[in-house]
Amino acid sequence: MIFNKSEYNQSWNVKVLNELGIFNRGKSKHRPRNDKALFEDGKYPLIQTGEIKSANLYITKHNNSYNDFGLKQSKLWDKNTLCITIAANIAETALLDYPMCFPDSVVGFNAYSNESSELFMHYVFTYIKTAIQNSASGSIQDNINLEYLTGLKFKIPNKEYQDKIASILSSLDKKIELNNQINQKLESMAKTLYDYWFVQFDFPDAEGKPYKSSGGKMVYSEELKREIPLGWEVDNLSNLIKIDRGISYKSSDIGDSGTPMINLNSFYLNGSYKHKGLKYFSSKYKENKVVKPNDLLIATTDVTRNADIIGKAILIPDMFKSDILMSCDIARVTTNKKLDKYFLEMLFNSDYYHSYIKGFASGTLVLHLNMNGIGWFKIFIPPSHILENFSKLKINIEKKKNIILIENQKLTQLRDWLLPMLMNGQVGVE
Repeated sequence: MIFNKSEYNQSWNVKVLNELGIFNRGKSKHRPRNDKALFEDGKYPLIQTGEIKSANLYITKHNNSYNDFGLKQSKLWDKNTLCITIAANIAETALLDYPMCFPDSVVGFNAYSNESSELFMHYVFTYIKTAIQNSASGSIQDNINLEYLTGLKFKIPNKEYQDKIASILSSLDKKIELNNQINQKLESMAKTLYDYWFVQFDFPDAEGKPYKSSGGKMVYSEELKREIPLGWEVDNLSNLIKIDRGISYKSSDIGDSGTPMINLNSFYLNGSYKHKGLKYFSSKYKENKVVKPNDLLIATTDVTRNADIIGKAILIPDMFKSDILMSCDIARVTTNKKLDKYFLEMLFNSDYYHSYIKGFASGTLVLHLNMNGIGWFKIFIPPSHILENFSKLKINIEKKKNIILIENQKLTQLRDWLLPMLMNGQVGVE
Protein backbone atom coordinates (compact mmCIF):
# COMPACT_ATOMS: atom_id res chain seq x y z
CA MET A 1 0.00 0.00 0.00
CA ILE A 2 1.21 3.50 -0.92
CA PHE A 3 -0.41 5.91 1.49
CA ASN A 4 -0.29 9.13 -0.56
CA LYS A 5 -0.54 8.01 -4.19
CA SER A 6 -2.52 10.52 -6.25
CA GLU A 7 -2.83 12.00 -9.72
CA TYR A 8 -0.86 15.04 -8.51
CA ASN A 9 2.36 13.31 -7.41
CA GLN A 10 2.97 10.82 -10.19
CA SER A 11 6.51 12.15 -10.70
CA TRP A 12 7.46 11.45 -7.06
CA ASN A 13 9.40 8.30 -6.24
CA VAL A 14 7.97 5.45 -4.18
CA LYS A 15 10.20 4.89 -1.16
CA VAL A 16 10.22 2.33 1.63
CA LEU A 17 10.67 4.40 4.77
CA ASN A 18 13.88 2.66 5.82
CA GLU A 19 15.48 4.00 2.63
CA LEU A 20 15.20 7.50 4.10
CA GLY A 21 17.07 6.99 7.35
CA ILE A 22 17.87 4.72 10.28
CA PHE A 23 15.19 3.40 12.66
CA ASN A 24 16.21 2.00 16.05
CA ARG A 25 14.17 1.10 19.11
CA GLY A 26 14.83 2.82 22.39
CA LYS A 27 16.38 0.92 25.29
CA SER A 28 15.27 0.19 28.84
CA LYS A 29 16.75 -3.20 29.74
CA HIS A 30 16.51 -3.08 33.54
CA ARG A 31 13.49 -4.53 35.36
CA PRO A 32 11.50 -3.24 37.07
CA ARG A 33 11.51 -0.11 34.95
CA ASN A 34 10.52 2.08 37.90
CA ASP A 35 13.39 0.86 40.09
CA LYS A 36 14.51 3.84 42.17
CA ALA A 37 18.14 2.83 41.62
CA LEU A 38 17.77 4.03 38.01
CA PHE A 39 16.66 7.53 38.97
CA GLU A 40 18.32 8.67 42.20
CA ASP A 41 20.23 11.90 41.49
CA GLY A 42 19.35 11.48 37.82
CA LYS A 43 20.72 13.88 35.22
CA TYR A 44 19.92 12.22 31.86
CA PRO A 45 16.41 13.15 30.66
CA LEU A 46 13.97 10.26 30.12
CA ILE A 47 10.70 10.51 28.20
CA GLN A 48 7.82 8.08 27.72
CA THR A 49 5.12 7.67 25.05
CA GLY A 50 2.77 10.04 26.88
CA GLU A 51 5.24 12.91 26.66
CA ILE A 52 5.61 12.35 22.91
CA LYS A 53 1.85 12.41 22.47
CA SER A 54 1.58 15.60 24.54
CA ALA A 55 4.19 17.43 22.46
CA ASN A 56 3.26 19.57 19.49
CA LEU A 57 6.41 19.53 17.34
CA TYR A 58 9.30 19.38 19.80
CA ILE A 59 9.54 17.59 23.14
CA THR A 60 10.61 20.50 25.31
CA LYS A 61 10.35 19.02 28.80
CA HIS A 62 10.73 15.76 30.70
CA ASN A 63 9.50 14.46 34.04
CA ASN A 64 12.11 11.84 34.92
CA SER A 65 15.89 11.50 34.61
CA TYR A 66 18.21 8.50 34.66
CA ASN A 67 21.42 8.48 36.68
CA ASP A 68 24.65 6.87 35.40
CA PHE A 69 23.33 3.40 36.26
CA GLY A 70 20.11 4.15 34.41
CA LEU A 71 21.96 5.39 31.35
CA LYS A 72 24.04 2.18 31.14
CA GLN A 73 20.90 0.14 30.45
CA SER A 74 19.48 2.74 28.05
CA LYS A 75 20.75 5.16 25.39
CA LEU A 76 20.96 8.94 25.09
CA TRP A 77 19.59 10.10 21.72
CA ASP A 78 20.74 13.26 19.96
CA LYS A 79 18.76 16.48 19.66
CA ASN A 80 16.36 16.51 16.67
CA THR A 81 15.92 12.72 16.71
CA LEU A 82 12.38 11.92 15.61
CA CYS A 83 10.56 9.84 18.25
CA ILE A 84 7.83 7.46 17.05
CA THR A 85 5.66 5.56 19.51
CA ILE A 86 4.96 1.89 18.75
CA ALA A 87 3.05 0.89 21.90
CA ALA A 88 0.35 2.45 24.11
CA ASN A 89 0.03 5.72 22.16
CA ILE A 90 0.71 4.40 18.66
CA ALA A 91 2.28 6.41 15.80
CA GLU A 92 2.62 9.63 17.76
CA THR A 93 5.70 11.61 16.78
CA ALA A 94 7.77 14.55 18.00
CA LEU A 95 11.37 15.73 17.79
CA LEU A 96 13.79 15.91 20.71
CA ASP A 97 14.56 19.49 21.71
CA TYR A 98 17.65 18.27 23.56
CA PRO A 99 19.33 14.86 24.13
CA MET A 100 17.04 12.38 25.91
CA CYS A 101 16.58 8.67 26.65
CA PHE A 102 13.45 6.69 25.82
CA PRO A 103 12.29 3.07 26.28
CA ASP A 104 11.71 0.35 23.69
CA SER A 105 8.08 1.44 23.25
CA VAL A 106 9.57 4.31 21.22
CA VAL A 107 11.53 4.18 17.95
CA GLY A 108 14.13 6.81 17.12
CA PHE A 109 14.58 7.94 13.51
CA ASN A 110 17.65 9.73 12.12
CA ALA A 111 17.42 10.73 8.46
CA TYR A 112 20.01 10.24 5.74
CA SER A 113 20.77 13.91 5.09
CA ASN A 114 20.71 13.54 1.29
CA GLU A 115 17.38 11.65 1.32
CA SER A 116 15.11 13.34 3.83
CA SER A 117 14.94 15.05 7.22
CA GLU A 118 13.53 14.21 10.64
CA LEU A 119 11.19 17.20 10.32
CA PHE A 120 9.72 16.04 7.01
CA MET A 121 9.31 12.51 8.34
CA HIS A 122 7.40 13.89 11.31
CA TYR A 123 4.80 15.18 8.87
CA VAL A 124 4.82 11.91 6.91
CA PHE A 125 3.88 10.08 10.09
CA THR A 126 1.36 12.73 11.03
CA TYR A 127 -0.27 12.14 7.65
CA ILE A 128 -0.41 8.34 7.99
CA LYS A 129 -0.96 8.17 11.77
CA THR A 130 -4.68 7.37 11.61
CA ALA A 131 -4.12 4.56 9.10
CA ILE A 132 -1.40 3.03 11.29
CA GLN A 133 -3.59 3.29 14.38
CA ASN A 134 -6.52 1.67 12.59
CA SER A 135 -4.31 -1.21 11.44
CA ALA A 136 -3.17 -1.85 15.02
CA SER A 137 -6.59 -1.40 16.65
CA GLY A 138 -7.92 -4.58 18.21
CA SER A 139 -4.58 -6.24 18.81
CA ILE A 140 -3.89 -7.41 22.35
CA GLN A 141 -1.88 -4.34 23.29
CA ASP A 142 -2.52 -2.13 20.25
CA ASN A 143 1.12 -2.01 19.23
CA ILE A 144 3.23 -2.22 16.07
CA ASN A 145 6.70 -3.60 15.45
CA LEU A 146 9.81 -2.11 13.89
CA GLU A 147 9.55 -4.24 10.75
CA TYR A 148 6.04 -2.97 10.04
CA LEU A 149 7.09 0.62 10.60
CA THR A 150 10.19 0.58 8.43
CA GLY A 151 8.48 -1.32 5.59
CA LEU A 152 5.79 1.31 4.95
CA LYS A 153 5.74 2.82 1.46
CA PHE A 154 5.26 6.48 0.64
CA LYS A 155 5.60 8.70 -2.44
CA ILE A 156 8.47 11.07 -1.70
CA PRO A 157 9.44 14.24 -3.61
CA ASN A 158 13.05 15.32 -3.98
CA LYS A 159 14.88 16.62 -0.91
CA GLU A 160 14.56 20.30 -1.86
CA TYR A 161 10.79 19.94 -2.27
CA GLN A 162 10.53 18.03 1.02
CA ASP A 163 12.24 20.90 2.79
CA LYS A 164 9.75 23.39 1.35
CA ILE A 165 6.80 21.30 2.56
CA ALA A 166 8.36 20.93 6.01
CA SER A 167 9.08 24.67 6.16
CA ILE A 168 5.44 25.61 5.51
CA LEU A 169 4.01 23.17 8.04
CA SER A 170 6.66 23.78 10.69
CA SER A 171 6.15 27.56 10.50
CA LEU A 172 2.61 26.96 11.76
CA ASP A 173 3.79 24.49 14.39
CA LYS A 174 6.51 26.83 15.60
CA LYS A 175 3.95 29.60 16.06
CA ILE A 176 1.81 27.16 18.05
CA GLU A 177 4.89 26.26 20.10
CA LEU A 178 5.65 29.94 20.76
CA ASN A 179 2.05 30.47 21.88
CA ASN A 180 2.36 27.48 24.20
CA GLN A 181 5.45 29.03 25.75
CA ILE A 182 3.56 32.29 26.32
CA ASN A 183 0.79 30.39 28.08
CA GLN A 184 3.37 28.56 30.19
CA LYS A 185 4.75 31.92 31.28
CA LEU A 186 1.24 33.12 32.14
CA GLU A 187 0.73 29.97 34.20
CA SER A 188 4.06 30.59 35.91
CA MET A 189 2.93 34.14 36.73
CA ALA A 190 -0.26 32.75 38.29
CA LYS A 191 1.73 30.26 40.37
CA THR A 192 4.11 32.99 41.57
CA LEU A 193 1.14 35.13 42.55
CA TYR A 194 -0.49 32.24 44.42
CA ASP A 195 2.75 31.39 46.25
CA TYR A 196 3.29 35.03 47.19
CA TRP A 197 -0.24 35.46 48.55
CA PHE A 198 -1.07 32.05 50.02
CA VAL A 199 2.25 30.34 50.78
CA GLN A 200 4.35 33.28 51.93
CA PHE A 201 1.20 35.17 53.04
CA ASP A 202 2.45 38.42 51.53
CA PHE A 203 -0.87 39.39 49.96
CA PRO A 204 -1.50 43.16 49.95
CA ASP A 205 -2.73 44.40 53.31
CA ALA A 206 -5.09 47.36 53.82
CA GLU A 207 -2.26 49.74 52.94
CA GLY A 208 -1.12 47.74 49.92
CA LYS A 209 1.95 46.39 51.73
CA PRO A 210 2.92 42.67 51.83
CA TYR A 211 1.05 41.33 54.85
CA LYS A 212 3.51 39.02 56.62
CA SER A 213 6.69 40.89 55.64
CA SER A 214 5.15 44.11 56.97
CA GLY A 215 4.43 42.61 60.37
CA GLY A 216 0.92 41.24 59.78
CA LYS A 217 -0.12 39.12 62.73
CA MET A 218 0.11 35.34 62.34
CA VAL A 219 -1.45 32.71 64.62
CA TYR A 220 -0.66 29.01 64.99
CA SER A 221 -3.39 26.67 63.70
CA GLU A 222 -3.56 23.38 65.61
CA GLU A 223 -5.59 21.84 62.79
CA LEU A 224 -3.07 22.71 60.09
CA LYS A 225 0.03 22.52 62.32
CA ARG A 226 1.30 25.78 60.89
CA GLU A 227 0.93 29.54 61.18
CA ILE A 228 -1.76 31.36 59.21
CA PRO A 229 -2.87 35.02 59.18
CA LEU A 230 -5.03 36.17 62.08
CA GLY A 231 -8.75 35.80 61.40
CA TRP A 232 -8.52 33.16 58.67
CA GLU A 233 -10.83 30.16 59.09
CA VAL A 234 -9.95 26.47 58.76
CA ASP A 235 -12.34 23.80 57.52
CA ASN A 236 -12.52 20.47 55.70
CA LEU A 237 -13.03 20.72 51.94
CA SER A 238 -16.07 18.46 52.29
CA ASN A 239 -17.92 21.39 53.87
CA LEU A 240 -16.96 23.78 51.08
CA ILE A 241 -17.32 21.92 47.78
CA LYS A 242 -19.58 19.65 45.75
CA ILE A 243 -18.18 16.97 43.41
CA ASP A 244 -19.91 15.61 40.26
CA ARG A 245 -18.53 12.65 38.30
CA GLY A 246 -18.23 12.56 34.50
CA ILE A 247 -19.91 10.40 31.87
CA SER A 248 -19.12 6.71 31.36
CA TYR A 249 -18.48 5.69 27.76
CA LYS A 250 -17.46 2.86 25.45
CA SER A 251 -14.99 3.07 22.57
CA SER A 252 -17.95 2.97 20.18
CA ASP A 253 -19.19 6.26 21.71
CA ILE A 254 -16.05 8.09 20.55
CA GLY A 255 -15.66 9.43 17.01
CA ASP A 256 -14.12 12.16 14.90
CA SER A 257 -17.09 14.43 15.53
CA GLY A 258 -19.74 14.93 18.17
CA THR A 259 -19.80 16.70 21.53
CA PRO A 260 -16.36 17.74 22.86
CA MET A 261 -15.43 15.61 25.88
CA ILE A 262 -12.67 16.57 28.29
CA ASN A 263 -10.74 13.52 29.51
CA LEU A 264 -7.39 12.55 31.05
CA ASN A 265 -5.60 13.42 27.81
CA SER A 266 -6.84 16.99 28.27
CA PHE A 267 -4.49 17.43 31.24
CA TYR A 268 -0.83 18.34 31.09
CA LEU A 269 1.13 16.92 34.02
CA ASN A 270 1.32 20.37 35.62
CA GLY A 271 -2.48 20.55 35.57
CA SER A 272 -2.96 22.94 32.65
CA TYR A 273 -5.46 22.31 29.83
CA LYS A 274 -4.39 20.47 26.64
CA HIS A 275 -6.74 20.97 23.69
CA LYS A 276 -4.95 18.30 21.64
CA GLY A 277 -6.25 15.64 24.00
CA LEU A 278 -9.94 16.38 23.42
CA LYS A 279 -12.26 13.49 22.48
CA TYR A 280 -15.68 13.64 20.80
CA PHE A 281 -18.72 11.85 22.24
CA SER A 282 -21.12 10.68 19.52
CA SER A 283 -23.95 9.19 21.62
CA LYS A 284 -26.79 10.63 23.71
CA TYR A 285 -26.02 12.12 27.11
CA LYS A 286 -27.80 13.55 30.12
CA GLU A 287 -27.88 17.26 30.86
CA ASN A 288 -26.22 16.82 34.26
CA LYS A 289 -23.04 15.63 32.52
CA VAL A 290 -22.66 18.92 30.65
CA VAL A 291 -20.00 21.31 31.90
CA LYS A 292 -19.30 24.88 30.84
CA PRO A 293 -16.38 27.28 30.35
CA ASN A 294 -14.54 28.22 33.56
CA ASP A 295 -15.84 25.15 35.42
CA LEU A 296 -13.21 23.57 37.66
CA LEU A 297 -12.36 19.95 36.78
CA ILE A 298 -10.04 17.45 38.45
CA ALA A 299 -8.51 14.17 37.26
CA THR A 300 -9.75 11.18 39.28
CA THR A 301 -7.90 8.32 37.56
CA ASP A 302 -4.33 7.92 36.37
CA VAL A 303 -2.50 5.45 34.14
CA THR A 304 0.94 6.41 35.50
CA ARG A 305 2.28 4.50 38.48
CA ASN A 306 3.44 7.74 40.12
CA ALA A 307 -0.06 9.27 40.28
CA ASP A 308 1.24 12.23 38.27
CA ILE A 309 -2.22 13.41 37.14
CA ILE A 310 -4.34 12.32 40.13
CA GLY A 311 -6.10 15.31 41.68
CA LYS A 312 -4.67 17.85 39.23
CA ALA A 313 -7.09 20.58 38.17
CA ILE A 314 -7.97 22.64 35.09
CA LEU A 315 -10.38 25.46 34.35
CA ILE A 316 -12.31 24.81 31.13
CA PRO A 317 -11.20 27.46 28.61
CA ASP A 318 -13.80 29.75 27.06
CA MET A 319 -13.36 28.50 23.50
CA PHE A 320 -16.29 26.13 22.93
CA LYS A 321 -19.44 26.93 20.94
CA SER A 322 -21.41 23.84 21.95
CA ASP A 323 -22.06 21.65 24.98
CA ILE A 324 -18.98 20.24 26.69
CA LEU A 325 -18.84 16.87 28.45
CA MET A 326 -16.40 15.41 30.97
CA SER A 327 -15.41 11.76 30.94
CA CYS A 328 -15.76 9.32 33.84
CA ASP A 329 -12.07 9.91 34.64
CA ILE A 330 -12.89 13.53 35.48
CA ALA A 331 -14.96 15.25 38.16
CA ARG A 332 -16.33 18.78 38.44
CA VAL A 333 -15.73 20.66 41.67
CA THR A 334 -18.19 23.40 42.63
CA THR A 335 -17.38 25.72 45.54
CA ASN A 336 -19.73 27.41 47.99
CA LYS A 337 -19.66 31.12 48.78
CA LYS A 338 -16.82 30.76 51.28
CA LEU A 339 -14.35 29.50 48.71
CA ASP A 340 -13.27 30.49 45.20
CA LYS A 341 -12.57 28.17 42.25
CA TYR A 342 -9.60 30.22 41.00
CA PHE A 343 -7.92 29.91 44.37
CA LEU A 344 -8.86 26.22 44.62
CA GLU A 345 -7.46 25.41 41.17
CA MET A 346 -4.07 26.75 42.24
CA LEU A 347 -4.23 24.78 45.50
CA PHE A 348 -5.08 21.53 43.66
CA ASN A 349 -2.04 21.99 41.38
CA SER A 350 0.36 22.79 44.21
CA ASP A 351 3.05 20.30 45.22
CA TYR A 352 1.79 20.49 48.82
CA TYR A 353 -1.72 19.30 47.92
CA HIS A 354 -0.56 16.77 45.33
CA SER A 355 1.75 15.02 47.80
CA TYR A 356 -1.32 14.65 50.03
CA ILE A 357 -3.96 13.56 47.51
CA LYS A 358 -1.91 10.96 45.61
CA GLY A 359 -1.89 8.93 48.82
CA PHE A 360 -5.58 8.27 48.16
CA ALA A 361 -4.94 6.74 44.73
CA SER A 362 -4.93 2.96 44.42
CA GLY A 363 -5.30 0.27 41.77
CA THR A 364 -3.40 -2.43 39.90
CA LEU A 365 -3.20 -1.20 36.31
CA VAL A 366 -5.10 2.07 36.59
CA LEU A 367 -5.08 4.25 39.70
CA HIS A 368 -8.43 5.48 41.01
CA LEU A 369 -8.84 8.33 43.46
CA ASN A 370 -10.73 7.75 46.70
CA MET A 371 -12.93 10.86 46.56
CA ASN A 372 -13.20 10.97 50.35
CA GLY A 373 -9.57 12.06 50.41
CA ILE A 374 -10.53 15.38 48.81
CA GLY A 375 -13.14 16.09 51.44
CA TRP A 376 -10.85 15.22 54.33
CA PHE A 377 -8.27 17.79 53.30
CA LYS A 378 -8.13 20.70 55.76
CA ILE A 379 -7.82 24.10 54.18
CA PHE A 380 -7.44 27.69 55.38
CA ILE A 381 -10.08 30.09 54.08
CA PRO A 382 -8.89 33.61 53.30
CA PRO A 383 -11.34 36.51 53.80
CA SER A 384 -13.69 37.12 50.87
CA HIS A 385 -12.08 40.41 49.80
CA ILE A 386 -8.67 38.72 49.44
CA LEU A 387 -10.16 35.89 47.39
CA GLU A 388 -12.01 38.41 45.20
CA ASN A 389 -8.84 40.40 44.54
CA PHE A 390 -6.90 37.23 43.71
CA SER A 391 -9.68 36.05 41.39
CA LYS A 392 -9.64 39.30 39.41
CA LEU A 393 -5.95 38.87 38.70
CA LYS A 394 -6.34 35.18 37.86
CA ILE A 395 -9.33 35.85 35.56
CA ASN A 396 -7.24 38.29 33.54
CA ILE A 397 -4.56 35.64 33.13
CA GLU A 398 -7.16 33.08 32.05
CA LYS A 399 -8.59 35.47 29.45
CA LYS A 400 -5.14 35.96 27.92
CA LYS A 401 -4.60 32.20 27.87
CA ASN A 402 -7.98 31.68 26.17
CA ILE A 403 -7.09 34.11 23.36
CA ILE A 404 -3.92 32.13 22.70
CA LEU A 405 -5.73 28.77 22.84
CA ILE A 406 -8.25 29.99 20.26
CA GLU A 407 -5.44 31.20 18.00
CA ASN A 408 -3.69 27.84 18.34
CA GLN A 409 -6.90 26.06 17.45
CA LYS A 410 -7.13 28.03 14.20
CA LEU A 411 -3.46 27.46 13.40
CA THR A 412 -3.90 23.72 14.02
CA GLN A 413 -6.92 23.59 11.72
CA LEU A 414 -4.96 25.38 8.98
CA ARG A 415 -2.01 23.01 9.37
CA ASP A 416 -4.25 19.93 9.32
CA TRP A 417 -6.04 21.24 6.22
CA LEU A 418 -2.79 21.86 4.37
CA LEU A 419 -1.03 18.63 5.42
CA PRO A 420 -2.81 16.08 3.15
CA MET A 421 -2.81 18.42 0.15
CA LEU A 422 0.92 19.07 0.47
CA MET A 423 1.68 15.39 1.03
CA ASN A 424 -0.23 14.16 -2.02
CA GLY A 425 0.93 17.00 -4.29
CA GLN A 426 -2.50 18.59 -4.67
CA VAL A 427 -1.05 21.92 -3.50
CA GLY A 428 2.32 22.83 -4.96
CA VAL A 429 5.08 24.87 -3.32
CA GLU A 430 7.51 27.28 -4.97
